[in-house]
Amino acid sequence: MAEPAASESALGEAVPRPHAHGTAPAYAAPLADVPVSAETLELLETRRSLPLRALLAPGPTPQELDRMLAIAARVPDHGRLVPWRFIVIEGAAREAAGVRLDALYAEQNPGLAPDKARMWRDYLMRAPLTVVVVSRADPASKIPELNQILSAGAAAMNLVVAATALGFSALWLLKWPGRDPAAAALLGVEASEKVAGFIHIGRPAARVEDRPRPLLADVVTRWTA
Repeated sequence: MAEPAASESALGEAVPRPHAHGTAPAYAAPLADVPVSAETLELLETRRSLPLRALLAPGPTPQELDRMLAIAARVPDHGRLVPWRFIVIEGAAREAAGVRLDALYAEQNPGLAPDKARMWRDYLMRAPLTVVVVSRADPASKIPELNQILSAGAAAMNLVVAATALGFSALWLLKWPGRDPAAAALLGVEASEKVAGFIHIGRPAARVEDRPRPLLADVVTRWTA
């Protein structure tokens, strides 16, 4: 028995046909008049990471930050597990966190040179705000762990793009504080979690030339039977 044809709503949207087994809708036609965003395409084509020292105050307002984080959370998430979360380090918390990280680093590295004594404090103080993207993948889930980790990476990239779209610049780094379990724990990362990246956000103080990008011919293949 043939499936009934799809109809169109008053907005010109394709109305899904009932699935043959009643489990999922089937679609007969693409939506009409889907907008194309030239601004979004230009942003993606021209976005560049700036050096950490070129991210200046003022940082985002609470409303701007909430908007960035809400956009960051709109990512593919197989199983709706939300396998990531965010830790915001801003204001006076940057120095407090940096002081604790410096103490731990000195403990782990006896005989540390004097010029390294405030290295992580200076690191966190350079940008007005840092968001730690935390991957909390559940290895016991039926969803492959890699899928969950990639979702955290997508959240980090969404945050970078959202910050750029709001007139800021963002730099994604993963240095010692994110790689060392004890250092990450100082920032509130649980033993079962891992840091996907530190996203440093600030006002851009410079324009830098684009770096060489891979040629499509070097990274794209098309499968054939």
